[in-house]
Amino acid sequence: MIKKFLNLTEAAHLKGCTLAFGHFNTIHPGHIRYLNHARSQGDSLVVALMGDGAPDQPSPFQFSQLERAEALSLLGIADSILLLNSDELKDVIDSLNPSLLVLGTEFQDSKNPTMIKAINLQRQKGNLVQFHAGDIHYASTSLLSNSERELARQRNEQFISACRRQGLKSDQLLMSMKSWNDTRLLVIGDTIVDQYAACEPIGMSAEAPVVVVKELERKNFIGGAAIVASHIKALGASCDLLSIVGDDEEADLVKQSLLDRGIGDNLLIDSSRPTTFKKRYVVENQKLFRVSRLEDHILDRDIEDKLIKKIELLSPHVQGVVVSDFVYGVVTQKLLDALQRLSSKYGLLLFGDLQCSSQIGSVERFKNFSLLCPNEREARLALKDKDIGLELLSQRLVERTNTNRLVMKLGSDGFIAYDRDDSGERNSQPFPALSVNPVDVAGAGDSLLAVMATGLASGQKMMVTAALGCCMSALAVETMGNTPISRDALRNKLLETLG
Repeated sequence: MIKKFLNLTEAAHLKGCTLAFGHFNTIHPGHIRYLNHARSQGDSLVVALMGDGAPDQPSPFQFSQLERAEALSLLGIADSILLLNSDELKDVIDSLNPSLLVLGTEFQDSKNPTMIKAINLQRQKGNLVQFHAGDIHYASTSLLSNSERELARQRNEQFISACRRQGLKSDQLLMSMKSWNDTRLLVIGDTIVDQYAACEPIGMSAEAPVVVVKELERKNFIGGAAIVASHIKALGASCDLLSIVGDDEEADLVKQSLLDRGIGDNLLIDSSRPTTFKKRYVVENQKLFRVSRLEDHILDRDIEDKLIKKIELLSPHVQGVVVSDFVYGVVTQKLLDALQRLSSKYGLLLFGDLQCSSQIGSVERFKNFSLLCPNEREARLALKDKDIGLELLSQRLVERTNTNRLVMKLGSDGFIAYDRDDSGERNSQPFPALSVNPVDVAGAGDSLLAVMATGLASGQKMMVTAALGCCMSALAVETMGNTPISRDALRNKLLETLG
């Protein structure tokens, strides 16, 4: 833990250290990756923290330098934090002569004269400069070094801290849900039927090295765009689903589920395309493997035209359209072009999520949306870049797609919500994954998309909706299979998390 914050005069004894630099306005997992990497490069890590700027000018940062320094200190990664007046990195290098300067990859091609001079000075002194965003991992090892109870406590504290930094109070969050009753959304995308088969392990086959299980029970759940619509309806909003299913028993199951849940049924039948069906074999909540039955060929032109006609009929009656694309063929470029036209005509908000864990797709197809919700891997695939830092990755995706808001999903590290204020300035806030040891993560993204779309379409502010989304996704992973999450359940989870 850091003992004190230092100015440049007080830091003279830190010569030869490893030096990191930044403003750290909102600390998220990308910053932690960067700092952990810098820490691993030497015996002593000093973080030079940019100041608030000239006293007579408004600060370019959301939080003061002292607030940012305190947040850095709580991480316990750096040995010392150096408080700068502005961004005088060159002076720090001249005084401390750091053996290694570690900068984020966003500084590698910097055209800022001040930064260029600082980097050149470090090299002129014969010392090293390294550009690194930290190691990227898509899975967590946190349970190896912390108890489940301790991790849960830490993440609850992170959630409370995030709400506090955004000025969000429990009464405000609870009251915001009441406006959802007046909201209507249209969900478009691939419908999936998920079957879970509970099994008993028997042993290994004598014929081949194959695990043998005995199937005990099976249960079907509707997934994909259908579960997004189901969540929206359970949260209190009205919802229509527009999708394509086959002429089969799975389609009948979807239709009955929509009827039971009061969701508008606008399913089109394509006999050449069976309803996408995924069967998962499970032993004691542990998934063994999945078998998928699907067709993802290009839509017949007649079916595509019927889809667009349906969208045109429904668009005047909704506040927003949710696109849940699993890249199985429903969401075509012609359909996206039609959505852009209708969005301009009726003032519709567009919310998008593209999932390509086992398919080939790019979230970059979704242009000019109100909100996009990719995970980090999907964003890196879309931008074809595995090396840049998380912050720069998010910024570039925003620029390429021209989305108004972004939720960058980070799996076990939660997500980062990016918003744009009235002046066009962007601010961000990370939210933790509240569930430490999830039962089934398959539906977390769908539940998050549902609550984000519902909240924003009702007129809520981004960070209010993101806080509720944090609780929503935690509920979604607590049970096996996709089950609609009600507004009452979300309210209870919020109260439980806030203590």
